[in-house]
Amino acid sequence: MTTTTKRAKNAVIVIHEIYGVNPHIEHFCESLSKYDFDIICSDLLEMKNPFDYSQEELALQNFMENVGFINSSNKIKSLVSDMKSNYEEVFIIGFSVGATVSWLCSEVKGVQGIVAYYGSRIRNYIEIIPQCPVLLFFPQEEKSFNVDALISTLDNKNVEIHKFNGQHGFADPYSSKYNKESAEKAFHEMVAFLLKHSSL
Repeated sequence: MTTTTKRAKNAVIVIHEIYGVNPHIEHFCESLSKYDFDIICSDLLEMKNPFDYSQEELALQNFMENVGFINSSNKIKSLVSDMKSNYEEVFIIGFSVGATVSWLCSEVKGVQGIVAYYGSRIRNYIEIIPQCPVLLFFPQEEKSFNVDALISTLDNKNVEIHKFNGQHGFADPYSSKYNKESAEKAFHEMVAFLLKHSSL
């Protein structure tokens, strides 16, 4: 677990993609730490080194077979419970599989808000009814499912949804899918969401 602590009243849990805590996640945590939050990045893979992008298939297989969405969400829910004695409010931000894990945590009381970047597997858990404000970011293009159909399904869940130009991974400056304009817009929307729903 990586923690950036400034003894803030509120905290943000950041959940990584299938690759683990890589430079993208570290860069994101650093950018977010400029605001008045403590940042906690939980390493769900529990590996010494993250997977490289060239190992996408292996990284996905490892997550699905050895980590999993339910096991990961249970770990994050436990972490939220442990943190409540130290923080007034806890937010969760996730990327890709981490976004789906975040979505699974939205039904638990004690979470102040959820931000989920391109959580494509959310489509497998549309029965979830969030108990906190949720902000979802999707790309225009997804290989594995129809983005607009999923957005339409989730639109009655009392969630805020934005769709950005680009592909899955548009917010990752280390990825070939990076879309600078979309990444900056999403980050701005995310910060506005955090500040709107926090007591800062």
